[in-house]
Amino acid sequence: MSMGWSLWVMFLVVLNMGITLFLFLWGPRAKIPSQPDQTTGHAWAHGTIREGLRPLPRWWLLLSGSMFVGGIGYLVLYPGFGNHKGLLHWTSHGQLAKAVAANDAKLDPLLQRFDLYSVEQLAGDPEAQQMGQRLFDDNCAACHGRNAHGNQALGAPNLTDNDWLYGGSGKDITTSIHDGRGGVMPPWASLGEQTVKNLAQYVLSLSGEPHDAKMAAAAEPIFKGTCAACHGADGKGTQALGAPNLTDHIWLHGGSLADIEKTIHDGRQGHMPNWDKRLSDDDIHVLAAYVYHVSHPDVGAQ
Repeated sequence: MSMGWSLWVMFLVVLNMGITLFLFLWGPRAKIPSQPDQTTGHAWAHGTIREGLRPLPRWWLLLSGSMFVGGIGYLVLYPGFGNHKGLLHWTSHGQLAKAVAANDAKLDPLLQRFDLYSVEQLAGDPEAQQMGQRLFDDNCAACHGRNAHGNQALGAPNLTDNDWLYGGSGKDITTSIHDGRGGVMPPWASLGEQTVKNLAQYVLSLSGEPHDAKMAAAAEPIFKGTCAACHGADGKGTQALGAPNLTDHIWLHGGSLADIEKTIHDGRQGHMPNWDKRLSDDDIHVLAAYVYHVSHPDVGAQ
């Protein structure tokens, strides 16, 4: 803090405490006009209710006075009066550092043990599951939901169904969390409205949903010539590209006819941020184990 700002803060502190102290000392001594019956003369309900005038109780005065002593003592011991650092040299950064150090002292032995196991092995560890859940709730639940069931409005995948855009091995999940993922499906409105409708019917046919067979047949060559480059000729997707499997009844942005038509017509874009700047490698390792666990709940039962 510059000297100018320091002086300004000191001025505000002195001004506010000075005015408050003046009112505190002057208030009990102020002469208030009163009637012979020790009332102020203010009356309501035709004189039935009258405003009394009594001095403040001594306990209130003592308690209020002690607040000024405590406030001045705080400014002496702790920072708050301009650049004065306080006799105790306390800082919020220092307190945070101590808390982090104490927490690390408890976690380090646990994390060292976790490092001995792969993501798949760690997924069955109850302590790792508990820690991973906290990390998930704090960092991932905003998009994927606390139950990890995803959010079709955001295009956030369901993590409990063992259907993976980029692979579901421990290494794949770790990479997704560490580096993030970015998926883009281009819009195909340029193919024409009718072609988009036909393609939507063909996509429904791939997953065995009720569909218009004639429209699907008309779209098949277009799918194989255009969409198969990412989704594969059989529509089962390509994890290297993050292209979804269209045959498994699991939909990233919704599986209704209207949803599919919108996806084909307008395209979709998805972005999962990389967490390597916010989370440590140990945190990511435990978080990946938790994500693996929610899609393989039987692992924890072994």
